[in-house]
Amino acid sequence: MASDLSFVEFVVDQIEDAGEIRFKKMFGEYAVYCNAKVVALICDNQLFIKPTEGGRVFIEDVVEAPAYPGAKLSFLIEDKIDDREWISNLVRITAQELPVPKPKKKKS
Repeated sequence: MASDLSFVEFVVDQIEDAGEIRFKKMFGEYAVYCNAKVVALICDNQLFIKPTEGGRVFIEDVVEAPAYPGAKLSFLIEDKIDDREWISNLVRITAQELPVPKPKKKKS
């Protein structure tokens, strides 16, 4: 089941204070970017945050699940999506710990 655009827009609105936020549709689901880094996936109207040590410490009671079959485990965020300050802090922490994406090679 694909995610609803309205849910994606809600999540993006909730985390807008974390940095430069954008999203991109990918394979019927969505990747969420913060400061040009993929920090989360939205699949089946659920928010999956990329795991980091700082995120694990911040969340404390972590629930992990794969965003889609065969995916690595991510932090599944359910109860705290409505807490704008909390979710923005988590996204900010995650973005700070993730490496800068490698530049794409130009096609020759």
